[in-house]
Amino acid sequence: MKPRWLWLVLLLHILFSSVQLCEIPGGNLHHINTLNADLLKLTQDDSTEPNPSIYLALRLSDDHNLETERYYLERLKNVYQPNASSSLVAATYQEQPGTGHLALYLLALRVACYNMETVEANRLVTQLKLHLHKEKEKIGPEGHGWPITNYYQYSLGVLAMCVHGKMIDQHVIRKLLHAEEDGRFRGKNKLSVDTEAMAGLAFACLQQATIYTPDLMAKLNRSVEKVKKKILQAQTPEGAFGNIYSSPLAVQFLLATGMSQKKPECPKGMAALLQHLEHQDFQNILFKSQLLPVLYGKSYLDIASMECHTERNGLVISTPSPTLAGTTRRRKRIAVQLIVKHPPHSLPLYRRVLSVPQGSSLLDVLKEAAKQALSPLLFETQDTFSGPLLTAMMGVKPQEGERKYWEILRTPSTILEQGIADYIPQDKETIIFKFSPW
Repeated sequence: MKPRWLWLVLLLHILFSSVQLCEIPGGNLHHINTLNADLLKLTQDDSTEPNPSIYLALRLSDDHNLETERYYLERLKNVYQPNASSSLVAATYQEQPGTGHLALYLLALRVACYNMETVEANRLVTQLKLHLHKEKEKIGPEGHGWPITNYYQYSLGVLAMCVHGKMIDQHVIRKLLHAEEDGRFRGKNKLSVDTEAMAGLAFACLQQATIYTPDLMAKLNRSVEKVKKKILQAQTPEGAFGNIYSSPLAVQFLLATGMSQKKPECPKGMAALLQHLEHQDFQNILFKSQLLPVLYGKSYLDIASMECHTERNGLVISTPSPTLAGTTRRRKRIAVQLIVKHPPHSLPLYRRVLSVPQGSSLLDVLKEAAKQALSPLLFETQDTFSGPLLTAMMGVKPQEGERKYWEILRTPSTILEQGIADYIPQDKETIIFKFSPW
């Protein structure tokens, strides 16, 4: 008869072998290393504001360039914690960071194993608590309103507080739980998979805490399962969750909640991510940053257990291949039509066909339209970590509290999934901008 402890070891072996987590299949090391090096190279661009998302991705990698990471963290500190004596640096960030920006920075400090027991660090945590309180108040006592920013940033704020092990006002948590139960993570009657995933990560983090009431813990457990069900149901026949750009964060959530390799959704989703990575479809910095941890089998929840020692240092910054002088050829020009609609008005505010170089982004087309001498296109954008966001066209923008935005469609009715800086229009394509409710 086998000893009792041997049966226990055998049982544990069976349990762990049957719950192998979703993982990237072998043979894709080149694509992973390329993405890692591409993000590392972005840290060298001092002309752009440092992005905490890039730092999170690099720190969650298994391969590091520690000197470059330290330099980038200092740049982040100069923006989010500017030295009072450095008026020039402080002037680069005139306003206090909002909920999402501050949450990402706090995650960056945790992933750097930064000492949070300082006056400055505690001030940042208090600032995020105040942001979340204001977001909660804006939603209202009945939960029928909306946060100041959106539920994605609200969830990110809750996640950052949880990862740091800070006590969160239960009313803040319950507002997010109510939003999930009420199906409020939607836009244009379509599930917002990235918002679901971010909220799911926050719920999964709170699940691991032992400081909340049994009633709240039971609701968190139910919500994690609801989020998982919604994300799995949103998987397309090609394998993406929602669309390919929301998939990295969706897979992070599935990894964090123990998605099994044996589930068919897992290898299908990983295959879709790898295919689009190979085809270089991930050009947006935010999506690249959310994807890299997935390629190492990690999620933002792994930040909570980050240990900054025995790290593999040796990642190098890639350099572009030299090009021969005189080989640059003039690009072919294409025609792109822009139409700006403001329902219920029947006539468009703007309609014009532009001639632009092939390979121009939609933002390039908009800029070309704005330079026209006759009837220039008027538009405004707002910088975000996922790129420029279109906020106004021909002087029309959402008023405070108005739930409207500039929807972008490819003729006749395909909603554009990429940002204006990422989408490359094709020849003779028509792009429609429609001021719509969301």
